[in-house]
Amino acid sequence: MSDFGSRSPLHGLARRSVGFFDVLAQSVSAVAPSAAATTVVLLVAGVEPSATVPAVLLAGILSLFVAQTVSQFARRFAATGALYTYAVRGLGPVPGLAAGAAIIVGYAAIAMFALLGGAYYTSMLLGALWPAVHGPGAIAGTLLAEALLLVLVLVRGIRISSRVALVVEAVSVAIIAALLVALLVRMGPIDPSVLLPADGVSLATVGAGALVALTAFVGFESAATLGVEARTPLRTVPRAIAWTVLVSAVLYLLAAVTQVAGFAAIDGSIADSASPINELSAAFGLGGWGVLADVGIAASFLACAIGSATALTRVVFTMARDGVVPKAIGRTHRRWGTPTGALIVCLPVIVLVPLALVLAGVDIRAAMHVTIALGGAGYIVAYVLVCVAAPVFLRRIGELTVGGALMALFSAAALTAALAAFFIVDAAGGGAVVWLAVAVAMAATGAIAWRLRGGRRLPERIGTYDEPIATQVLGGVPRADQAAGGDTVRG
Repeated sequence: MSDFGSRSPLHGLARRSVGFFDVLAQSVSAVAPSAAATTVVLLVAGVEPSATVPAVLLAGILSLFVAQTVSQFARRFAATGALYTYAVRGLGPVPGLAAGAAIIVGYAAIAMFALLGGAYYTSMLLGALWPAVHGPGAIAGTLLAEALLLVLVLVRGIRISSRVALVVEAVSVAIIAALLVALLVRMGPIDPSVLLPADGVSLATVGAGALVALTAFVGFESAATLGVEARTPLRTVPRAIAWTVLVSAVLYLLAAVTQVAGFAAIDGSIADSASPINELSAAFGLGGWGVLADVGIAASFLACAIGSATALTRVVFTMARDGVVPKAIGRTHRRWGTPTGALIVCLPVIVLVPLALVLAGVDIRAAMHVTIALGGAGYIVAYVLVCVAAPVFLRRIGELTVGGALMALFSAAALTAALAAFFIVDAAGGGAVVWLAVAVAMAATGAIAWRLRGGRRLPERIGTYDEPIATQVLGGVPRADQAAGGDTVRG
């Protein structure tokens, strides 16, 4: 069997080194369900409190559709570039670059949001123990401590980072779920009418809330960025994506119902709450649980930062291997198989931006709102492009089905409508997210135009994905233009 490569185009990563639970940990940590169950529900309520539960339900259904569409690619080839590579394979280089730029913005902004969230909840916990520890200085110090831990975990290797994230998230989800159930038991029967939109609430408002709720699910596809490092990736990656969305959806609905019904029971406003879980815990005699929940939420935010940064660096690594960005960024650690070139480029950005916001005196909740909204917009644009790419790709390989095409196109249309609704509602309320998104989009367009300037062609192998190597095939013989040797990470 001749003409196989002696090494993968994405060589240098710790190839085929992690199992299903490590891959699942990547998606779960990027989603950070325990943190999102509390913070994102509050942000959805900020759009319209009475639309919170329908918006979360709509976002969950739509996320399942998108997950199924993404899995059409994940079942067929392993790509560290994930959505970027999928869009290239379906729509070609330029739309693929647009999807790559969008998902980079998404991963980076959500990593910033997670670092800010972790610092916010950690500073609250520290302030309760030592009242002198408060203000921007304490938050900035916490951010730097988080950044140090982030660097150590990400450089050390995917097995360490994924398992740390999985343990943290498992404990956090168990704490939050137990607290939510305890609150439901304490508050007694719920009036179903408080869970439905109030009179006069438009579908556009529910759609805007659904987009914010979608930010609680984004990152579920990040398991695909471990396509090279996963064992049996064509099976484990789609399973990890599906399980992440299902578990998250159940937890978010439980959180939305509990918080909306809880504030209705105490005649309070969830939209005006600084920490809904703490206020409800105190109101229903579970104050100690609220503090424990804060610990879990802070840890979950850190896990989210780890997962988002892991996915971000692997997309940038793939672009470097494609020749889209400088090839030096595609370097990997010789011992641990981590994309150190991409880490050196990406980590300063995701740490210094939130640190600058805090030191500039920007309210941390406002900074969190902007970063999660911008990150959500980046994710949605990438999801839309991949949903459009899926039917094109499947038709090209002769495997398109009517059901798959309808699901993909419906998802693309619904995501586009939700994004438009959010921008309209945000702009009408005086928000700046739409203008920030426009500025980022213009910058990305300029970067792509610069890359294509003067008629310069993109490399032929853009959209690189993992391929079988000679040592994996019985009787495999490497191509003559490649040196002998396997695709191992040298110590």
